[in-house]
Amino acid sequence: MQGSILIVDAVSTNRIILKTKLSSSYYNVLQATSVREAVEMSLRNPPDLVVTALHLPDGDAAGLCESLAATPQTSHLPVLAIADAEDSAARQLVLSKGAQDVLVKPVSGTLLLSRVRSLIRARRKADEWVQRAETTRTFAFAETAGSFDLPARIEIVSDDRKRHISLAVQMRKTGHSRVTLSTFRDALQCLQNDTAPDVFVLVLNSDIRAALDQLNLISLIRANTETDGCGILIINPGSDAAVSAAALDLGADDLMQGALDQGELAMRLTGLTRRKRQVEHIQRCVDTGLREAIFDALTGLYNRRYAASELDRLTQKAATTGSSVAVMLADMDHFKSINDRFGHAAGDAVLVETARRLRALVRAEDMVARIGGEEFLLAIVNTTEADAKRLANRICKTFRDSPFRLPGISQSTTVTLSIGICMASGQDVAGSNGLINQADRALYAAKHRGRNCVRFVRPAA
Repeated sequence: MQGSILIVDAVSTNRIILKTKLSSSYYNVLQATSVREAVEMSLRNPPDLVVTALHLPDGDAAGLCESLAATPQTSHLPVLAIADAEDSAARQLVLSKGAQDVLVKPVSGTLLLSRVRSLIRARRKADEWVQRAETTRTFAFAETAGSFDLPARIEIVSDDRKRHISLAVQMRKTGHSRVTLSTFRDALQCLQNDTAPDVFVLVLNSDIRAALDQLNLISLIRANTETDGCGILIINPGSDAAVSAAALDLGADDLMQGALDQGELAMRLTGLTRRKRQVEHIQRCVDTGLREAIFDALTGLYNRRYAASELDRLTQKAATTGSSVAVMLADMDHFKSINDRFGHAAGDAVLVETARRLRALVRAEDMVARIGGEEFLLAIVNTTEADAKRLANRICKTFRDSPFRLPGISQSTTVTLSIGICMASGQDVAGSNGLINQADRALYAAKHRGRNCVRFVRPAA
């Protein structure tokens, strides 16, 4: 399953429609009919996302957000509200209480699924950094949290000069932001002065074709190590669902459609800035020496040395609990040809994007590590053989169907993976080296079969 989603709505028809859309994309869907029931279910088994109606029998979406925020186990849960009609005041109230977005019916299925993927991806990223912070505290490298109240650095990116200037003037009137202006062509010139913003605000063209071309900037922002952590807010005046969905799937953090509300814009910018600086604070908490001992410098994934010890821990836990761990080795096919054709900088960008995709395709509790030049290790906990195979095939398909856009190069290139899998379950635990060797045999079989495929090997008797 891609994640667990709790639908909260008193109207059974609404729940059924949502469940059908989400289940078809392999989400595990839970249902509640009230604030109280939703909070109780979230406490027992926290979902990855809560999708709620604006009005509920015992309260509303704003009250649900407050109730979830009041408890540590549920305070981190992202909330997506769905309203029957446009209501600016109600929207801002729900957003002010912690909801990530409010969609208005009729909701495009494409946009809904993109928003769901975006919110779950953001939560997993946050969870991963929290886990790293816990590791840092274990080694006594924690530091006191600082203030996040410094003025935000906002870069407005637009090819419409009149709208460009008007939006900047309105933002500067709030007194909370340092605003710079750029076009889509020169948006990344900020890196020359080491002045990456907290948030990029991308104001799209109302023409659909032009807007889709402008979305390429999102890929460039995410591929650059200096801007990868910056917030990206999309303003889509055309309100086309396909454009908005594409923006979210490319890595945008937030989205505003149609007529622009200044109060809502300020609220969303504040939220994006706060989240960025919280992550930066956690990053600073991780001592440089500790990072080098644990993480791969290029991709930010665990390195081989740490991955081996972590895999030992996961398999020992599996042996104790009687659960299973799937161990996967994923190797990029013909990676040398990318370096030869486009240069090592392009190769590095592909490795970074590969790491991002792999991390996005698994859960926060799973492990992803870079253990060689273009070889990655994945440990998928609490899974079955069938689910592990499905996940591996989905990873292969995602890479095969989604070409890589390389910074500074107009053409895109397709990168495929070969994956070998073995299982560790119960007492069939061979230790990290044994499991990696078994997965390596399966990977060799996948390469021998012609690459771009998955092969499974059963544990040796």
